[in-house]
Amino acid sequence: MSETIKFDQDRLKKVTSILVSQSRPADENSPYFEIAKKYGIKVDFRPFIQIDGVSYKEFRKQKINILDHTAVIFTSRNAIDHFFRICTEGRIEVPATMKYFCISEQTANYLQKYIVIRKRKIFSGTKTAVELIELIRKHKKEKFLYPCSDVRKNEIPEFADTEEFQFTEATMYQTGSSDLSDLEDVYYDIIAFFSPSGIKSLFDNFPDFKQNVTRIAAFGPTTAKAVEDAGLILDIQAPLPNAPSMTGALELYIRKANNI
Repeated sequence: MSETIKFDQDRLKKVTSILVSQSRPADENSPYFEIAKKYGIKVDFRPFIQIDGVSYKEFRKQKINILDHTAVIFTSRNAIDHFFRICTEGRIEVPATMKYFCISEQTANYLQKYIVIRKRKIFSGTKTAVELIELIRKHKKEKFLYPCSDVRKNEIPEFADTEEFQFTEATMYQTGSSDLSDLEDVYYDIIAFFSPSGIKSLFDNFPDFKQNVTRIAAFGPTTAKAVEDAGLILDIQAPLPNAPSMTGALELYIRKANNI
C-alpha cells in the first residue's frame, strides 16, 4: 500500500460485496472475477446507463453530410457502432480514403468489425483525450467528424473551439438512465461508477438515496466531481498512482479494509 494513498479510517469497513455499474465483462479472465475469487467477495454487474441510437431521420435534422468529411474521431465503441449504423441506414458508402482517429488501440481494433483495418489509415492514442488531441493537431488540414452522445466529455469540442480546423460534432446516440427499480432493497458495500451519467442514473432511480456506510468508487476526475457535487462521499478514486484501473484501486481498498 502506497503511503500517499489515504482512506477515511472511519469508513474503512470490511468489504463483502461490490456493484459495478457496467455490463458484465465478456472476458472470464477479467480482474473483477479475480477479485471475487481471491477475496471471497460478491461482485455484481448492472449497467446504470443505456445507449439509444438516434434514428437516421433525426440525424438528418442536424444537416450533416458525412461524406463532406475526410476523417472521423472515435472515443468509444458506441461511437463506432452508431456511426456505421447511421451510414448503413442512410446508404452511405464510406470511402476507403477516410481516416480514423481513435482514443485507444482497443477502440481502433474494434473498427475491424466494420472495415478491413489494414487497408485504412488509422491513428490511435493510448486512452487519453490529450494524446488524441495531439494526433489531431498533426493533421489539422483534415475535415473532422466527431460522432458522439448527447452527453459527452468536453475536451475535444473545447480543443476544436480554440484551434483553427474543420470540426463537426454529430450526435448519433443518446445516453439515458437504466431502470434500476429492482435494486431498491438491495445493499452493496461498494458501488463503482465510471461516468457522471451513472451518478445521475442513481438519483433518477432513487431520488432519496442515502449513502450511509456504502462506499463510492469513481473512475476519472469528472466522475469524482459528479460524486461530490451530488453530496456523496468519495471513498475510492481511480486511477491511483500505483493502480491505473478501477480494479486495481478496489483491490488496494479491499486489502486495507479487510486487513489482508
